[in-house]
Amino acid sequence: MSIEVRNITKTFRTFTALQEINLYVKTGELIALLGPSGCGKTTLLRILAGLEGPTTGSILLNDQEVTDRHIGERGVGFVFQHYALFRHMTVFENIAFGLRVRPRATRPPDATIDAKVRELLKLVQLEWLGDRYPRQLSGGQRQRVALARALAVEPTVLLLDEPFGALDAKVRKELRRWLRRLHTDLHVTSVFVTHDQDEALEVADRVVVMNKGRIEQIGTPEEVYEHPATPFVYDFLGGVNLFHGRVHEGRVQVGDLDLALREQGDIPDGPAIGYVRPHEIDLHRHPGEEGAIEALVGRIQPVGAVARLEMVRTDNGELIEGEVSQEQWRELALSTGERVYVRPKSLRVFPEPVE
Repeated sequence: MSIEVRNITKTFRTFTALQEINLYVKTGELIALLGPSGCGKTTLLRILAGLEGPTTGSILLNDQEVTDRHIGERGVGFVFQHYALFRHMTVFENIAFGLRVRPRATRPPDATIDAKVRELLKLVQLEWLGDRYPRQLSGGQRQRVALARALAVEPTVLLLDEPFGALDAKVRKELRRWLRRLHTDLHVTSVFVTHDQDEALEVADRVVVMNKGRIEQIGTPEEVYEHPATPFVYDFLGGVNLFHGRVHEGRVQVGDLDLALREQGDIPDGPAIGYVRPHEIDLHRHPGEEGAIEALVGRIQPVGAVARLEMVRTDNGELIEGEVSQEQWRELALSTGERVYVRPKSLRVFPEPVE
């Protein structure tokens, strides 16, 4: 089941939640809507489900217009962040609920419902918990029950709103791997909302990065991380250092560092900002012939296979964050207060925005 979003705009009185959103989701694809709180991602998900109506624009499922159809007519399964399980029902009855409330003409026989629920319990690896109540389950188990309940009605589209947002970090990591495997097995067209960059990059086939009601970039996890289209995408997808400088005739100068702009198209001459991730920084004891940015080492934090460093530029006092391997850190033998020279391995430059 494909999904097409055409020119969707949504306003709430004077507030515009979505502005001219266009998106196509292929059959069997798993898409992440990623962005900060208030960017419009949940509003878009609710419009796809039929829980909200757009102010303008249209929604198509398999090339069929469904904008004005009720949620019950769309064949959509919806999983909420806080589970929304019926507390007075067992796990088994929660999963069976969507099948039992169907009109008599389309309601399966009890034996068929029982077999379906047992199949889903096995699928979500909770077959021994069918007679428990939600209060007797962990957060991760409740979320798997919520997902099984959404799958029970055999949706053509599965929508998930921050499905792991209420869980701790360890359980989140386990469940997102589990969701990826489940999607590979079922191949249901799915859209999930998250503000967790790691979650989106690990689970999704494609990531839709949103900001202030607009789409900033759509691409595979590798595309949006390695080739961010805008400063917002670069900054939102993980830590980043900002270097203010100037562009002139295809080169950028930041302090004593002068670099050629490569594979970036035409950047106009004038003030610019260079974006560099912490792991894309080289550290040296000497400035070298190519020039470098001088800094003093502040905090050093060895974590697993890497060492994270905070450095302060000597020319303007700005903070630089670096990340090197434990091996390189031992070779440099750096300690707090020492002078070091910073050169970016990769510098992505954008014109400085006009105030």
